[in-house]
Amino acid sequence: MRHGLGYRKLNKTPEHRKALFKNMLNSLIKYEQITTTLPKAKELKPLIDKVITIGKTNNLSNKKKLFSKLQDESSVGKVFSVLSARYQKRQGGYCRVLKAGFRYGDDAPMAIIELVDRDVEAKKVDKPKKVVTKEKDSTPVAATK
Repeated sequence: MRHGLGYRKLNKTPEHRKALFKNMLNSLIKYEQITTTLPKAKELKPLIDKVITIGKTNNLSNKKKLFSKLQDESSVGKVFSVLSARYQKRQGGYCRVLKAGFRYGDDAPMAIIELVDRDVEAKKVDKPKKVVTKEKDSTPVAATK
């Protein structure tokens, strides 16, 4: 009987796995919803729950602990300011994993992992806003060679 079936290795070295989950945590905090493979999403769920639980107690040691995990000031700031206030009365279960079919290329099972009660506008953080400019002279100009 094999004991200690603690986590999935995901066919990666420990350093690669650690960097992968750090980047996925930062993306999930920033956008509040990401699409990934099902095994990665299932492994990410306890990590994000622990990060939000640490963020609910606002003190210096918890900020240092989260910064050592995330290594991103904006993510740490969002956890302590936005997410901790949103989930103050919730005792756990801050995210959900939804199955999203299979990937076209290799038929890998896909999933959407999202924060419960997420902000829908968080997905549009990096997208530039469309700037509508009115042209003063709307006469067409002929192209010359």
